[in-house]
Amino acid sequence: MTMKENSFESKEQQELYELTVRAKQAAQTLGNLTSSQKNDVLAAMAKRLKANQDQILEANRKDIQYAKDNDLSDAMVDRLLLDEARVDGMVDALHKVMSLADPVGEMGPSSLRPNGIRVGKMRIPLGVILMIYEARPNVAVEAAALTLKSGNVVILRGGKEAWHSNQALIQCWHDALVDCGHSKEMVCIVPSQSHEAVNHLLQFRDTIDLVIPRGGERLIRAVTDNSKIPVIQHFKGVCHLYVDKFADMDKAEKLLKDGKVSRPGVCNALESLVIHKDIANEFLKRVKKLGNEFGIQFKADKDSATQLDNATEASAEDYHNEYLSLAMSVKQVDSYDDAVAHILEHSSSHTEVIVTENIDRGNEFIRRINSSVVMVNASSRFSDGGELGLGAEIGISTSKLHAYGPMGLVQLTTEKYVVTGQGQAKHY
Repeated sequence: MTMKENSFESKEQQELYELTVRAKQAAQTLGNLTSSQKNDVLAAMAKRLKANQDQILEANRKDIQYAKDNDLSDAMVDRLLLDEARVDGMVDALHKVMSLADPVGEMGPSSLRPNGIRVGKMRIPLGVILMIYEARPNVAVEAAALTLKSGNVVILRGGKEAWHSNQALIQCWHDALVDCGHSKEMVCIVPSQSHEAVNHLLQFRDTIDLVIPRGGERLIRAVTDNSKIPVIQHFKGVCHLYVDKFADMDKAEKLLKDGKVSRPGVCNALESLVIHKDIANEFLKRVKKLGNEFGIQFKADKDSATQLDNATEASAEDYHNEYLSLAMSVKQVDSYDDAVAHILEHSSSHTEVIVTENIDRGNEFIRRINSSVVMVNASSRFSDGGELGLGAEIGISTSKLHAYGPMGLVQLTTEKYVVTGQGQAKHY
């Protein structure tokens, strides 16, 4: 149902609705572009990023100063920061998406029915996607690259902490689209930073097809509670590392260090360490050394806390926490079954890792743990669209809908039935 002009509560609501109408119209054109045409836009965007790198970094410095002036957390500042290496990372992501097969128009297997009609399915774009996110200005590049390649228009609504960075990046998108002869409405940005703007957008179910919020748990719950549009949820990443009694200690230490220390403020960082009691004393010596070296704060069970520095006894709530910092929970368990039970109780359905040299244990862990990504002897930091071969990701779905885990091109499409016949009719 289309909204009537007199139904708008404010001028802002009307302007936002008109933006979504333009996005819907642009989606009809974008959905019919060839793979070559879409790749040309991505290539033009990659060139624009490098050509405008100085302006992008200058805009980002304004956002970093805002973050510091407003005492935002170190994790938030890290997610917000852009430097030359991260700009190069965005350029690389664009080239990776260009290299991926275009899912739009792809036909799956078909079947011949007894009456002679042939039934198959074809992949098609979702339409218009509203992306609501905090910090992470790289989302404005990677999310838009994926939506564009999969034939979708994206409406980006970043947080006020990344306002200047997002504006600079969206200008690059608009220039790239115009350079290639297309409407800049194929990548949109919400012009308002008000909370009311988000609430208005979440009501426009006739012009927006899907909402993807990416940020803190409070943001995602607020979007889910207020949206009339389907929402792909990306809740907190309480990622576990279980060190089994059959674990290789060197591997376990390496995966713990990489998962916790390399970049603690991201959703695929480790937040909880689970250790089998048979190897706990030996492995906790390594954990203690690592904690002292990097200043890790531990929330641990009573036995583990006595063997670690910088440790306090954990409460029940501590095991549900996403720390996003150099802090984590620790739990000793009496058995493999206890480890699985602990993970299932406290999991956020993001990523879980087992370290074990026992193949049967590893395979059983894969079967029993149903988080969106399950790993055996590999770092949680690989739970990422780029690392898993998607080129980039628009988010990590922790909802068991059509997409679960990192979302790439295929997950940004749906399927329509395609039926061909030779004049068959059901009744005549």
